[in-house]
Amino acid sequence: MCAILQKEKIYDDTIKKIRPPKSWKNIENHYQNVINNPWYQKLVEVENLITVNTVKFYENKNIKTLHLPITTGSISSPIGLGSDSSPVKVNLCNVDTYLADSMQFMLEYGCRLFKNGCYYIMPSFRGESADERHLCQFYHSEAEIPGTLENVINLVEEYLKYLCSALLEEYADELKKVAGDTDHIEKLANLSTKINRVTLDEAIKLLDNNPEYVETHEAGFRLLNKYGEQALMSKFDGIVWLTHFDTLSVPFYQAVDSRNSGKALNADLLFGIGEVVGSGERHQNSDEVLRALKLHNVDSSEYEWYFNMKEKYPMKTSGFGLGVERFILWLFKHNDIRDCQIIPRFNGVNIVP
Repeated sequence: MCAILQKEKIYDDTIKKIRPPKSWKNIENHYQNVINNPWYQKLVEVENLITVNTVKFYENKNIKTLHLPITTGSISSPIGLGSDSSPVKVNLCNVDTYLADSMQFMLEYGCRLFKNGCYYIMPSFRGESADERHLCQFYHSEAEIPGTLENVINLVEEYLKYLCSALLEEYADELKKVAGDTDHIEKLANLSTKINRVTLDEAIKLLDNNPEYVETHEAGFRLLNKYGEQALMSKFDGIVWLTHFDTLSVPFYQAVDSRNSGKALNADLLFGIGEVVGSGERHQNSDEVLRALKLHNVDSSEYEWYFNMKEKYPMKTSGFGLGVERFILWLFKHNDIRDCQIIPRFNGVNIVP
C-alpha cells in the first residue's frame, strides 16, 4: 500500500493540478508521505497565511484574541433535534468533561471583557465519523462582537474578502497549482455588493419543496440537506446566505426573531462544499435563555453560569464560526476534506504521531 501511494501521480494530467496523495488511508505511514509532498506543502502555507492574516484583520478592528482551554463543562452544541453532530465526552483525572465543540460561550464571556469583541482560531472536536464533508477534529475561526446578526454578517463578508485578497497577493501562483485557477477567489475578493441572502422559507419555495433537497423532522421543522445546499448555491452563482431557520432546528443559544417566534436570528454562508460559516445573534438576557432551554428540552443545570452571566451582564452579541478546512477545500477546489489535515485524527483510531 505504501509503495502504491508513493508512486501515485502528483499532478492531474488532464487539468495540471497537484493532487492529494490520499496517504491518510494508510495512516501508519501518512506522516512520512506528508513531508515531501507538494499538496501538503501548499496546505501548510495556506494554513499559515490564514492564521497570520486573521490576526491582522482583527488587529485593524481592535478585536482581541483570548487564550482558552479546550475542555468545557457546558458544550455549545448539545445533542438536539436539529443537531448534526455529537459532543466528545472524556474523563480527565476522574472528572467527566467535554472536548470543546466550539468556545462560542467563552467568546460571549470575552465580550464582557473586550468592548469591541474577541476571536480565536482553535481546534473543535466532534463525535461523528469523518467523511468527505466532516472531520472529527478541525480548526474553527470564531468571533463574537457586540451587536446584531446584521453586524456579524457584515463582519464575515469583510473577513472573507480580506483573507481572499491577502491569499491572492501572497500566494496566487501556488494556489493555481492546486486549484487550477484563482477565479473563484478573485471573485469573492473583489465583490462590490453584499452577498445574496435568502430565508429558509424562501429557499424551500425556490427549490419547490423538493423532498430530495428539503427534509422535515418529526418535530415539524425543516432543513436543507447537502443536496439542497448545492441546489440553492447553483441559483446564486455559487455563494449565498441562508437565514432564519426554523427555531427548533438550531441550538438553544440562537436568538429568536421578534417578528416571528418560529424563526431564529441565524445565517449560514453556503459556498464550496456547502455550509462554511455559521453565524447567529444571541439571547440578550437570562429570561430569554431559560425559555430557549425549555423549548429545546435542554437540561439547564450545566448552563446555570451562562444565564447568570446574562442576568448580571446583559448584552446583545452576535458571532460566527468559519470551518478553516472547509474554507481551504473551497480555495483548493477540492471535494474531500480529509485531504486538508496534516495530522489526521479519526474517532476510535489511535494515531501516532
